[in-house]
Amino acid sequence: MVTAMNHPQERYALLNRLLHAATLLSRLAIWVAGGLTLASALYITLDVITRKFFNIALGGSDELSGYAFAISISWALAFASLQRANIRIDALYQLLPPRVCAILDWIALVGLGVFIAYLTRYASDVALLSWANNSSANTALATPLWIPQFLWVAGLIWLCIVLALMLLRSSVALVTGDLDTVRAICGIRSSQEEAAEEAEAGERMVKGATP
Repeated sequence: MVTAMNHPQERYALLNRLLHAATLLSRLAIWVAGGLTLASALYITLDVITRKFFNIALGGSDELSGYAFAISISWALAFASLQRANIRIDALYQLLPPRVCAILDWIALVGLGVFIAYLTRYASDVALLSWANNSSANTALATPLWIPQFLWVAGLIWLCIVLALMLLRSSVALVTGDLDTVRAICGIRSSQEEAAEEAEAGERMVKGATP
């Protein structure tokens, strides 16, 4: 009789739960990031309207929108990685055997992780330097630069944590020969997967529009 521990998904249940939790938190982060981007867009719109019709400048719209954009992007990257939304060239990839594809997927994830780790390290140095020097923006708002920079770096640190979880789970799956899990974590999304996702989104829209 096959025990429950022999099932790969149950054997590594802790890693799967951590990835699921990371997905939920990352999904929440993109909603907050999207709200921040929307708020900056509305502020810019209001600034344009008041300039045009009332000759009143709210000020700081370009500066604040720049901070909002940087922070939103850094916090959205984790969810994009979990959803395999990053673009990869797959002209030859589709012709390779499944095991070779799995190895390439793992190498691509390692490369992404190394790049993001270095980016986060130097971004942290910038934020800490702004904190140490009490640097402020050379604008009318004179925003302390460490505030948006710390929020920006926090998103990159969260991305590093998510990538570490993805790399750990995919490494275990690759060693144990669980190629489906490797593909699900870091593989290129197939056209069938994208079509199924679009169909589900369309179905949700239809159900939402139905009284």
